[in-house]
Amino acid sequence: METKSKRDEVIEVANKLFIYTDYHQWDKLLSDVFTTTVEFDMQSAGGGKAQELKAQDICNTWEKGFEDIDAIHHQAGNYIVKFNADEIEAEIVCYAIATHYKNAALQGKTREFVGSYELKAVLTDEGWRLNGFKYNLKYVNGNIDLE
Repeated sequence: METKSKRDEVIEVANKLFIYTDYHQWDKLLSDVFTTTVEFDMQSAGGGKAQELKAQDICNTWEKGFEDIDAIHHQAGNYIVKFNADEIEAEIVCYAIATHYKNAALQGKTREFVGSYELKAVLTDEGWRLNGFKYNLKYVNGNIDLE
């Protein structure tokens, strides 16, 4: 019998965010990771102003944005989790590196994004789900345009 702490469950939903994105499992992001709408902020990486978006729209944007990328790999760690008083909401901060690989690129086959995430999770009837997503880009390395 497996017993997970609330902290483990919250970190697992954050890890699912990265793993399902890497494997283009958009349906699993919708069913197992996101709430129907998400407070979404990718301003630091040029993603426009912070706003509430439908999870489906986020997945559609990522699917289109990653269609020419041969491989994506997120590596996350240094998780800090804080729960609210009722322990039904949590804030997750972590570091992450995302590497994108494109075999056809002529100026270098990879680009690497280094930064941190501020995620918000809420306990739903289906388990923990992310309802807040903020990316804080520190720097980009490699062939930024993958040309």
